[in-house]
Amino acid sequence: MPKIDVYNIEGKKVSDIELKDEIFGIKPNEKVVHSVLVNYMANQRQGTASTKTRAEVSGGGRKPWKQKGTGRARQGSIRAPQWYKGGIALGPKPRDYSYTVNKKEKRLAIKSVLSSKVLENNLIVVDSLSFKEIKTKNMVNALDALKAEGKTLIVLPERNENVQKSARNIQGVKTSLVNTINVYDLLKYNKLILTVDSVKNLEEVYA
Repeated sequence: MPKIDVYNIEGKKVSDIELKDEIFGIKPNEKVVHSVLVNYMANQRQGTASTKTRAEVSGGGRKPWKQKGTGRARQGSIRAPQWYKGGIALGPKPRDYSYTVNKKEKRLAIKSVLSSKVLENNLIVVDSLSFKEIKTKNMVNALDALKAEGKTLIVLPERNENVQKSARNIQGVKTSLVNTINVYDLLKYNKLILTVDSVKNLEEVYA
């Protein structure tokens, strides 16, 4: 079992914790992580892009001039794609890009990214994370003490308004809950901060 240090919000080591191998110590499966990431991003697409076909644009339906004898190219309708304000040929139409991925693959992808965070020393565990008031400076001081540089994802075991609102105005910092984490966020943010309770919840959910 991988063992890492546990810090308080002042950046001082208070204990250590053993992480379960099946969650934080597996060999990362990059193929599955990529598959689940592509699925997540596809599911976020709105699919609202739309263009008008020749049946939907304005214009007469009759032939603009006779077939022969004018010296000009034959034309069937001013709604045709080659005409100014004509219809768009093979343009996009509203569609649903979402599709499903096996639940086991999603779980494996989450565990793979969590394990990679441990391997890369990008996982920080704190004994608890709470503030008496909503204040951005409190979160900034905590992140500085924990040496959480760059983009940081903070995963909480449950909603904590003081913590979440203290972090929301800091660029490159995001808070999330154990039951809402996803592969995209875990990969996007370099540092991952978990509380001891978050670790326990993750081990219960993904064991």
